[in-house]
Amino acid sequence: MKSELKLPDISECEVAVLGLGYVGLPLAVGISRCKICNLTNNIINRKVIGFDISIDRVNELSRGFDRTKELSDTNLNESGIFFTNNFDDLKKSDVFIVTVPTPIDEMKVPDLEPLKRATEIIAETLKKVTKSIKPLIIYESTVYPGATEEICIPIIEKISGLKLNEHFCCGFSPERINPGDKEHTLDKIIKVTSGSNKESLEWIDNFYGSFISAGTHKAASIKVAEAAKIIENTQRDLNIALVNELAILFKKMQIDTLDVLKAAETKWNFLPFKPGLVGGHCIGVDPYYLTYKAKKINYSPQIVLAGRAINDHMGKWVVDQLILCMAKRGLIIANSKVLILGLSFKENCTDIRNTKVEDIFEFLTEYNVDPYIYDPCVDINHANKKFPQKVFSEIPSEHKFTAAIIAVAHNQFKSFTYKQWNSLTKEEGIIFDLKGIVPRELADIRM
Repeated sequence: MKSELKLPDISECEVAVLGLGYVGLPLAVGISRCKICNLTNNIINRKVIGFDISIDRVNELSRGFDRTKELSDTNLNESGIFFTNNFDDLKKSDVFIVTVPTPIDEMKVPDLEPLKRATEIIAETLKKVTKSIKPLIIYESTVYPGATEEICIPIIEKISGLKLNEHFCCGFSPERINPGDKEHTLDKIIKVTSGSNKESLEWIDNFYGSFISAGTHKAASIKVAEAAKIIENTQRDLNIALVNELAILFKKMQIDTLDVLKAAETKWNFLPFKPGLVGGHCIGVDPYYLTYKAKKINYSPQIVLAGRAINDHMGKWVVDQLILCMAKRGLIIANSKVLILGLSFKENCTDIRNTKVEDIFEFLTEYNVDPYIYDPCVDINHANKKFPQKVFSEIPSEHKFTAAIIAVAHNQFKSFTYKQWNSLTKEEGIIFDLKGIVPRELADIRM
């Protein structure tokens, strides 16, 4: 392959997005819908391919159905994206954007297998195709600083036989998608960009700038962009851990935590974080990527891991407080039925990955309590695969609940009437409000 290769035409390139979840699908639609460049007003005529290894996901999207509910059927049908799980359909692509999950395993160690597999697919594709352009591979999946250059690029070079910056270029642009948030959408969030050299950085920055109306920020390097993503969520994790620890402390002092926070928020520079469960695939995961890398370079992180320990403990603390309250009231604990409101990892979201509501569910069962989950937002069939016959889209009326735990502040819950809140449990039942949305006189326990 000749070394005089040029980067693709930013207005005419074919873009393949690998991974069509909460990040990849909105990104693919955002790229596809852009017909006029934000920066130049030039006409955009890109082809977008949405690739996912799940044939079920591809078939659903091809029919215009998004189970994550992040996109309407209309937006999806009008996107013009070609959805596929066939590797051969990637051969004509000039730009590859990787948006696959980067979870942790049971030992809290980063699981980079999906990332490696996506990289191998791209490398195999590049090996088979001779082009007159220099393709770009852009990673959006969250990783620890150095992962793109230490893991991904060597895989591409080894399998494809191509050399970085001579035959292909690479970049990292961290995703900032906030599932369930209809205000801070993709185009309204500043995009951090980075590249393997100056040429690729300029191209990648202009590419995202063409359809991200909020603008872009050029990071000094790929590692800087990777680190920026990690600390965004680590900072939130630590702030929530602080108020969670304060909630535990104030509970012992018989002080209402939400009252304390409301008073403190009257100062202009007090950060308005609230106590609660910290799950999901970002805040509850990303800090472990940072601490993993820290240990690799012989540094033992303390504050980050302390925050993680507090937040990971909250599910047990919630259940312990409920059981204690039940015991003090003389309520029968064994075989009692407890209703949990909310299953997703955050409000107004369908995503149940790494939800800490699962911890509450499991700790309740350890006390021989019979838990039920009510969540009108999640896919009930999908949820019941994990919690068989325990998740409902409506409150199961055939049961009388000894207690109710409000775990997620869905809008549907916030709109409950006084009567609805009051009828959740038996007359002597307990309402544990983790989110501060229940009328105070009805909440027996508050965070």
